[in-house]
Amino acid sequence: MATESPLRNTDFRKLFTAQVIALVGTGLTTIALTLLAYDLVGGNAGIVLGTALAFKMVAYVVFAPIVGGLAHRFPRKPLLIALDVVRAAIVLAMPFVTAVWQIYVLIFLLNLFSAGFKPVFQATIPDILPDEQQYTRALSYSRLAYDLENLLSPTFAGLALLVFSYDALFQINSLAFLVSAALILVTAVPVAERVDRLGGIWGEISFGVRSYMQTPRLRALLILYLGVAGASAMVIVNTVVYVREYLGGSEADTALAFAAAGGGSMLAALSLPKILDRIPDRPVMLSGGMLMGFGLLAIYSGPGLAWVLPIWCLIGMGWSLVQTPAGRLVNRSSSAADRPCYFSAQFALSHGCWLLAYPIAGQLGARIGIQATALALGGAVLLFTILAARAWPSTDAVVLEHSHEADSHRHQHMHDEHHRHEHDGTEGSEPHSHPHEHESVRHSHPFVIDDHHAYWPAP
Repeated sequence: MATESPLRNTDFRKLFTAQVIALVGTGLTTIALTLLAYDLVGGNAGIVLGTALAFKMVAYVVFAPIVGGLAHRFPRKPLLIALDVVRAAIVLAMPFVTAVWQIYVLIFLLNLFSAGFKPVFQATIPDILPDEQQYTRALSYSRLAYDLENLLSPTFAGLALLVFSYDALFQINSLAFLVSAALILVTAVPVAERVDRLGGIWGEISFGVRSYMQTPRLRALLILYLGVAGASAMVIVNTVVYVREYLGGSEADTALAFAAAGGGSMLAALSLPKILDRIPDRPVMLSGGMLMGFGLLAIYSGPGLAWVLPIWCLIGMGWSLVQTPAGRLVNRSSSAADRPCYFSAQFALSHGCWLLAYPIAGQLGARIGIQATALALGGAVLLFTILAARAWPSTDAVVLEHSHEADSHRHQHMHDEHHRHEHDGTEGSEPHSHPHEHESVRHSHPFVIDDHHAYWPAP
């Protein structure tokens, strides 16, 4: 029986529309920002943009775990709406920038609030689409939306600039965020489960990253993301140099190469739902790592443009094979209440990989040449793939047998397999909080790292 499209779900359809509109608006702002930087500093615009992107990555890496760790303290729907409205206000201020430092401040603030919005938004989708096959198709649509935004935003911006100044692009993005907020307002967003985290404020902030790193399949995912970052950084940073300087190609040839990588990514995203219905995530994602690695190694031979296009297409397919199913792994590895923490950790750690990869790809390309850089990065991607295969158990069971030592503590809880204790009648209705004890026990259930499972059980 065919899986029903997630777009038939009214609430997902509204959220997906909100995501697409916000993505298009953000793409227009990226173009407008380059023009604003050029107006302010002329030929040094590249330095300004590079620094602004570094601020963006720092905001993602540092603040996503903080916001994700504390997100359970706030009602989810008002939080998402508020973050969209604040982002709209920040973008609306960009046309009034008169100095470079103001660009840095606004970009940092914009991405600080995006670091809060995006993981919480991602963590909401599995609650709306609890069926894993539907959720997989939703992830495929999300991947397509990102790739299409990268391909089409320059076109949309060019058409808009025929009629408006680049200031209007900022205003369009501000409006896009407000439309996104309005769509979330009319969506029935499920109420997040209440969390009463153990360990104080630092325990809340660090919970997501600590739990992520304790989970073998997620450690493997992070290693694969090092490969994705290396491959995509090679394409994004060095394509223009290879096509223009090495091959003597034109701007159109450069655009064609980028389109080949984007096309490969979209082709894989479209194919993945049916593939993942038949094949587990692990071999699919590891094959994506191998495709990226061997694709980069092929550049060492110095191919002409006719071969660069299929190679870039294969690399794009590789990074989509890794990135598209990533949400399934995060969802499978977390309880519903803790999901925002895990998605925030995934968001921060994956962007940390790009924060490392972009300057490395650029510096190596300038110092040792593009072909040698492709050889080095290709070898690194293959090594990361092998390490991920070793970190990710081939029998990746969801239900695991494990033991609990006797323990006493207090936190908000429901009565489940971990909370079977006596009451004196004053505790109130569930969920409730009171001092309680856990007896020593050995049992089996779907295992995730949380306040009652601090370590992954040994095989």
